[in-house]
Amino acid sequence: MRIALLTHSVRPRGGVVHTLELAHQLARLGHEVTVIASAEPGEQLFRAVDVPVELIRLPELSGGLVEQVRQRIAALVQALPPLLARGRFDVVHAQDSLSGNALATLRAQGALSPPCLRTVHHLDHFAEDILNHWQECAWRFADGVACVSDSWCAHFSEVYGVTAQRMFNGVDLARFRPEPLPDEAARVEALGLPADTGPVCLLVGGVEARKNTVRLLHAFALLRSTDVDWQDARLVIAGGASMLDHSAARLEWRDALHEHGLIEGDSVLRTGPLPDDALPMLMRRATLLAMPSLVEGFGLAALEALACGTPVLVSNRKPFTEHLAGTPGAAWCDPESIESIAAGLREAAAFPKTCTPPAVCQTHSWLYSATLHADWYRTTLAAMAQPTETALA
Repeated sequence: MRIALLTHSVRPRGGVVHTLELAHQLARLGHEVTVIASAEPGEQLFRAVDVPVELIRLPELSGGLVEQVRQRIAALVQALPPLLARGRFDVVHAQDSLSGNALATLRAQGALSPPCLRTVHHLDHFAEDILNHWQECAWRFADGVACVSDSWCAHFSEVYGVTAQRMFNGVDLARFRPEPLPDEAARVEALGLPADTGPVCLLVGGVEARKNTVRLLHAFALLRSTDVDWQDARLVIAGGASMLDHSAARLEWRDALHEHGLIEGDSVLRTGPLPDDALPMLMRRATLLAMPSLVEGFGLAALEALACGTPVLVSNRKPFTEHLAGTPGAAWCDPESIESIAAGLREAAAFPKTCTPPAVCQTHSWLYSATLHADWYRTTLAAMAQPTETALA
């Protein structure tokens, strides 16, 4: 099959990683895959890939979040038609709401012919009604919807009466593994984490409300002030390359730092976006990965940390309970309780590092995910071709 995979960014966000890993494995299965990604001025894709990539260059964006989203969608509507020229692709598969809205607009204009599918990793609730409207339009138009967890599939069924296909995320065990790289210790130390520090608690994703970063900071400060083993602990917040407005969470973060007398660059390190190979190194260096999220699509970083041999703390709610229940090295917390998060941090830090990825990492492979996707594409194509064939008969 000839497949177009659309993603909203060239930055190392979860949906972008999902798109690139899926593209690689679909190509391994013999399909012709092209990734189409939006890029702001001066940006390039954060990692090299082995499939063709078309970059849609966005203009200089201006205004608030709503206006910037409007500008992004308009740029995609203008740029996509020649890239999706009739007959070029059998399937167009969007991984985000921006691409989904552009495809919905083009379909309404009669400028889009191939079947369009949409993966919804999770849904947000925005204060601005227009953003909620755009979010829904971005999947309503599609010929099929997929989610990466059973809980989000159930949400679509219960709330919208829509049957969403379950498409697994996967773990790249060649990148996320317990064995360190030859120069790894020096490179991690250059990030500000010498080997002789106390416990290192890592969160991936930046300061965001749904990542529950501020409560994690409060729990971390609680342990530093009450547990002698945590007096020299470090909290590392990695990543954070988001286009959404997280200013409210960052204000709470700043206030929490001040409340506890913590200083960024000392006991708390916020790295921002990192080179592609730095994240597995940080996961191996960390004592534990903390993911006390309020909302997640799948929680892939938890599986990646476990694949590196590092224990994890996760929220005692879906989707984590779907695939991590009973997994060695996983501690649980009530994400709305600072005390519960602190207790979970202490528990996870006491787990030993492991030399072999657990079973959940073995069963969630990108190759398996790509196989499921290919079957979904074929089923969709066959179903959409059937009425035409019947009419001709």
